[in-house]
Amino acid sequence: MQSVQTQRHPGGTFLGFPLEGFGVFQSLLLVFTSTFFAFFAATTIAIFALLAWNLIGHHSVNYADSYLYVGLPAGIITFALALPLFATLWIRAKLRK
Repeated sequence: MQSVQTQRHPGGTFLGFPLEGFGVFQSLLLVFTSTFFAFFAATTIAIFALLAWNLIGHHSVNYADSYLYVGLPAGIITFALALPLFATLWIRAKLRK
């Protein structure tokens, strides 16, 4: 029998991804990628929720409201959380070197 050795990362992992060793560009890219994903995921869920609300309840809520009232706040909150997180990870990696 062969055993597979897993590589341990001193900074820990999240879903198998290492949480250290990111450069400035990679950290900013991860911030904007997570913001982009959160905006579009929240907007998609809001559009489908409004679709169900309009069809079931015979309402006429504008679908553009999902961008303004759901997608935009989700993106701003994700940006506000991700920027300090990845900046902290980058600074900690620089201080360890």
